[in-house]
Amino acid sequence: MSSQIIPVEPFDYVVFGGTGDLAERKLLPALYHRQRAGQFTEPSRIIGASRSPMTDAAYRKFATEALKQFLSPNDFDKAEVEKFCARLHYVAVDATSEKGWDKLSSLLEEGKDRVRAFYLAVSPSIFGQISEHIRDHKLITDQTRIVVEKPIGRDLESARSLNDTIGKVFKEEQIFRIDHYLGKETVQNLMALRFANALYEPLWNFAHIDHVQITVAESVGLESRAGYYDKAGAMRDMVQNHILQLLCLVAMEPPTSMDPEAVRDEKLKVLRGLKPINENNVEKLTVRGQYKAGASSNGPVKGYLEELEGGESNTETFVAVKAEIGSWRWAGVPFYIRTGKRLSTRMSEIVVSFKPIPHSIFDETAGRISANQLVIRLQPDEGVKQWLMIKDPGPGGMRLKHVSLDMTFEHSFEARHPDAYERLLLDVIRNNQTLFMRRDEVEAAWHWVDPILKAWEETGQSAQSYTAGTWGPSQAIALIERDGRTWHEGD
Repeated sequence: MSSQIIPVEPFDYVVFGGTGDLAERKLLPALYHRQRAGQFTEPSRIIGASRSPMTDAAYRKFATEALKQFLSPNDFDKAEVEKFCARLHYVAVDATSEKGWDKLSSLLEEGKDRVRAFYLAVSPSIFGQISEHIRDHKLITDQTRIVVEKPIGRDLESARSLNDTIGKVFKEEQIFRIDHYLGKETVQNLMALRFANALYEPLWNFAHIDHVQITVAESVGLESRAGYYDKAGAMRDMVQNHILQLLCLVAMEPPTSMDPEAVRDEKLKVLRGLKPINENNVEKLTVRGQYKAGASSNGPVKGYLEELEGGESNTETFVAVKAEIGSWRWAGVPFYIRTGKRLSTRMSEIVVSFKPIPHSIFDETAGRISANQLVIRLQPDEGVKQWLMIKDPGPGGMRLKHVSLDMTFEHSFEARHPDAYERLLLDVIRNNQTLFMRRDEVEAAWHWVDPILKAWEETGQSAQSYTAGTWGPSQAIALIERDGRTWHEGD
């Protein structure tokens, strides 16, 4: 089965931070793949913009090297790369001054009737200045969009300030707050499973579901993000955005349609329905952790403080939370969420655990009956597994076995498995906001997270030490096991 390719209308994509890490690793390869798939309509252009002086030819060389490094050898097609690079341009632009803006204006004037997208792959501290320069140089048309990367603030107050700054220049419907997790194939398949099948939605409630687990585990440490990460921590870096967005898609009510506003309205209700966690219950419902030296598949690794190169820090590199939603559908159903760095393996998944059968008709010789589970794997191998009890084949009586109905996308579909950015970058051109966060969603997420951060500070809840290469501090295991449940740790 192959996917249908629908071309988009001609566009100009201006990438601020066009020579940065995100552009090099993700944006340029994603746009190349979409061109190669036949999704671009001529004359579409990609314009890199940053402070460094560079010619178009030098930028095309930079892009070629990036594609060589971050594409698989099978995907690097020399003729296609040359075609891709021919649509690349570069402008040296300074967000803090007038330098380069006239040149960018002249370049964009050639395509004034096209869709025009500005991607801010830069520090949020200069989002406002770039937005104001775009406005002052009259670069906003009826078909202009702006894409902003996380973090959208570091708390509710700063998020509101940042949203106000961008909102003074752009209308809300022009602002695309990107969360690449929402572009993953499996995340959208969650919606298909729930709302395109008669099997799951009647069971998707407190009467049939025992609990939900959401895990986003990373095996890497700080890499090159030490400066940012030590000021953010796992709660700000992962929970406030990626994980809460996944929780919303699991827990939301069926929207009236796939209209972007209908979907986002239902996600907002989930965020507003999260029960508060504050100084009264934070120690019971949350666990903070920080990794120490240990081992990975590649050998010994340093601890967090060693990677910071000295000093003290109570920043959490791991967080586990027991969350609940105050609604009829989810009454009494806990959502256990956890994320961390230097964990046992790289894995992101959602596990929906159904309630056990009320009565077994089988005797003890049949074996233990395990509850059904729906496992939605986001990475590394995207796919869906439904765990069921069946009879073990063969004579000799009734022996039950827990097995999975496995739909790994790589094996089920002939089409290449696209990266999340490929979908999201072109959804911007299509003006489809479904997989992007609305302002009130961002602020509602901070409204729930802020009291947790404040409670950690007020109660002095420290980050518990855990060895790199494990599944986090023992307190996280206790968080779920005192409820008679266990973390799912892969197949």
